[in-house]
Amino acid sequence: MVDPAAADGIDFGRSESVVSGGLYSLVFFGRVWGLVDLGQLEERYGTSVTAALGVLWGKSRERAGGTTNLLVAHLLDTAAVAELLWDDFVAPSTRAALDAVAGGPGRGRGLFAWLCGVHDCGKATPAHQRLWSEGAQAVREAGLVWVEPAAVAGARSQRRWRHDWAGGLLTRELLGSAGWCSEQVDWVWPLVAGHHGAFPSLRDVQEPKTAKGQLRGRGLWRQVQQAVLEVFTRELGFGGLGGLQPVAVPSRAFQLQLSGLVVMADWIASDERFFHGLDDLRQVSLDASRERAAAAWAALRLQSGWGALAVPAPEAFRDRFGCAPRPSQAMVVGAARSMGGPGLMVIEAPMGEGKTEAALAAAEVLAARFGADGVFVGMPTQATSDPMFTRTRRWLEAIDEDLAARVVLLHGKRAFNREWKALLENGGASADGAFEGVDEFGMDDDPYEVAHEECGGQERKGPAEWFLGSKRGLLAPFVVGTVDQLLYAATRTRHVMLRMAGLAGKVVVLDEVHACDVYMSQFLEEALRWLGQARVPVIVLSATLAPAQRQALFSAYLAGAASQEEFPAQVPGPQGYPSVTAGWLASSKEPEFHVGATESWRADLPVAVRVIPEMLPGARSTRDERLRLQAEADAAVGDLLADELADGGTALVIRNSVARAQSVYEELRGRFGDAEVRLLHARFTVGRRADLTEECLRLLGPRTPRLPGVRLILVATQLAEQSFDVDADLLITDLAPVDLLLQRIGRLHRHEDTARPDRLRTPQAFVTGFHPCEGREPDFVFASEMIYGRHLLLRTAAVLPGKGKGWSVPGDVPGLVDRVYGTDASLLPEAWRGAGEAAAREQDDRDRARAETAREFLLTPHGEHERRTLAGLHYGGSTAGGGEEALRAAVRDGDESVEVVLVVRDGDDAVFRTLAGRALSVNGDVAPDVLEEVLGSMVRLPSRLTQPALDLRPLPGWHGHPWLRRCRALVLDGSGRARLGEFSVSYDDRLGLRYM
Repeated sequence: MVDPAAADGIDFGRSESVVSGGLYSLVFFGRVWGLVDLGQLEERYGTSVTAALGVLWGKSRERAGGTTNLLVAHLLDTAAVAELLWDDFVAPSTRAALDAVAGGPGRGRGLFAWLCGVHDCGKATPAHQRLWSEGAQAVREAGLVWVEPAAVAGARSQRRWRHDWAGGLLTRELLGSAGWCSEQVDWVWPLVAGHHGAFPSLRDVQEPKTAKGQLRGRGLWRQVQQAVLEVFTRELGFGGLGGLQPVAVPSRAFQLQLSGLVVMADWIASDERFFHGLDDLRQVSLDASRERAAAAWAALRLQSGWGALAVPAPEAFRDRFGCAPRPSQAMVVGAARSMGGPGLMVIEAPMGEGKTEAALAAAEVLAARFGADGVFVGMPTQATSDPMFTRTRRWLEAIDEDLAARVVLLHGKRAFNREWKALLENGGASADGAFEGVDEFGMDDDPYEVAHEECGGQERKGPAEWFLGSKRGLLAPFVVGTVDQLLYAATRTRHVMLRMAGLAGKVVVLDEVHACDVYMSQFLEEALRWLGQARVPVIVLSATLAPAQRQALFSAYLAGAASQEEFPAQVPGPQGYPSVTAGWLASSKEPEFHVGATESWRADLPVAVRVIPEMLPGARSTRDERLRLQAEADAAVGDLLADELADGGTALVIRNSVARAQSVYEELRGRFGDAEVRLLHARFTVGRRADLTEECLRLLGPRTPRLPGVRLILVATQLAEQSFDVDADLLITDLAPVDLLLQRIGRLHRHEDTARPDRLRTPQAFVTGFHPCEGREPDFVFASEMIYGRHLLLRTAAVLPGKGKGWSVPGDVPGLVDRVYGTDASLLPEAWRGAGEAAAREQDDRDRARAETAREFLLTPHGEHERRTLAGLHYGGSTAGGGEEALRAAVRDGDESVEVVLVVRDGDDAVFRTLAGRALSVNGDVAPDVLEEVLGSMVRLPSRLTQPALDLRPLPGWHGHPWLRRCRALVLDGSGRARLGEFSVSYDDRLGLRYM
């Protein structure tokens, strides 16, 4: 038996302490110990410590398939999973970085396995062992005791002291006693303390004084805790903790990535289907855990991306996209080949130039050069994510036909994307996983089911279902989703490390980045800081990027790369359009830039821009007067279209609010009929909106034949201004800031081979939604002012061309954006300048306030970007909620919007029905064949209806349903109407949701 006093002095760093033969037999090729003989274990540690190792539980019987899983077994299980993650999942860049931290090529694998496995060492404390009565009794019988009243008092302290925090404290102390230097200890212990999703501060991991040592353990506990760590470490092949010490401190961003991978390994190793309990210490070994991990890995089908990718040859562009690169595309790919390190690339080019193909081709080059294993493509909206999902899959299929099946679509309405649904069915996945989080034992609260069967004797293809659960989507090798997914990674939220682990090791591509307003830009810049520090190549696309925004993006990325709070590098402006600007941090820690510009693939398009004044109501106008003026404005649009489309053709009408779009649609439908007018906005049900979007893209897409004399008019909101590949002959649009106005003009004459009526061969844009006033500034539609503010609307109105003039697109685009987003007061007519100065001050105040509000939720507060570790990362400010709606509200500056499922119930009918009339039941129970229709009847309510909608509840028959139990039902009467608070709400498939 080991003397207790001597046990405290065990030298973890001396390999000569290994006992040959018996329990710990020295073998070659790096394997030091194998658990085979309890006698030798007793000889080294004593009977009491050995007995304790044989009862300390990591997973209770209820959580481990009916048999207790010993703590040492769970640590080894997690380490074995980590080895597979290293071999078959993590990016080459991640392996190279951890090799450097560990001390050289090949050393990172062992350190990674140890970091993942050690996460639960804090379970070797009364804080954890007392939580399961059966396990607690066995532990007490083995001589490990605690005073329950004191432990209860400590557990009831202000902050619960759990096994994750206990593990942080134990790791900190035991690594220090093993001879680790403080700077290495300081970054490792937060990985252990934060593995349940939040990083505590050093003060937090101290045991509460009220516990009087009874949560951490006294006496024999100290020896047992040391033994757990030593036995685990030596079983991994290390002579002791001393030989494990890293030689370099990883960046904070790399620490966050490692933390996410630790959590991933833990969650996989906590799946009782594959890691059943082992309650006999003689059966516990790394080899046994490796067998279990291999079985789990094969069943879960977790796949990496493209692995070590070869740098594509010059002809690769044609192979990927079926055509030779345009000058601007060749310029972008050349910039990717010339970058001296991972960095930020900004591509600015007009609509229809082929920015997407250029970015994907550049991403392949950057991935090959810098060891990325996949790609994340972030789009501004769900609607723009869906077509990008298709395009990304086609690109990957051209690289390797197996890769297209590994792409995950990541947004809240992906269940209604037909291609995504087909991919899941082909892959054997049943539905999106229902994973919510982990409990005190590290298990998921709502276990998911995985389909392992094969189809027709062949392995099914599709993304692994493990990636479909909450918070795990970004870990898939290829992801297309909304930019929100990236912004979430910059919020102070639980399990944020999973999001960073998903982004690191990829190339990140962000489209339409100009769509991020001042509020969202705070999260975008914070994310770029972390990505810059993590050495993640980022490609940003925009048709119209303001110079100040370009500067801010590079400043954030380079500050992160330099691990500095501020990095005032002056970014050179491009000298042409289309252009590419790339920046990275050289080995000298100085920024380097590559700037290029070229001509567009097609000549400038002269666009006639005409103003259509609109009479607007005053502040004291009556409701009848407002309705009259709106009817006059709608009639003016109708008159214009009747004249311009007399010989046929297509028109796009964009309004800045849903109400204005619905109003003008009713006018046009009355004039031209249902066959010639379509309406698209965000207040249709998700199923209807998906159908309408698909129909609009089909009718107005690039290869749709246009029949002579046929008219088609699409009325839409801002949905049509971003990544919406439609081609219109004529545009009527509400005034918007110039960059967005140019985006809308980009839908005009988008494709050269489209047949057009003779009178519409010159593209025309008619700008309305405001009223020019004699001798003073113009008046704007109220909704436009609320969305965009007066400042940019005034400056945009000032650059509108005079009568008979127009713009040359894309040639005039950079200059127009520079002027409107600049600070030159002389841009405004003298009669407007007083109003312009007031609007500028108001906008500055508003922007400052919104930026401050956003900073409350940022992952890193201002002034803390130079911290070296993750300790305390989740403390010191507001924490955004972890749910999708709460996160969306946090990153988009809005209240948590409410989605409801619309159902119908006639006053004379006791049965609930779908919008299409299919019966549910008196309680609303949903048959499987009706589920998709019910879920497709979900609609997001406008903000004014949020508060009264909070009182809505699921139908009685939904409470036990996995998909519907959290859905609020809005019950309409037979005429499609309902009362919601003080509002009357109606819905139909032609107009969508309306309220008054």
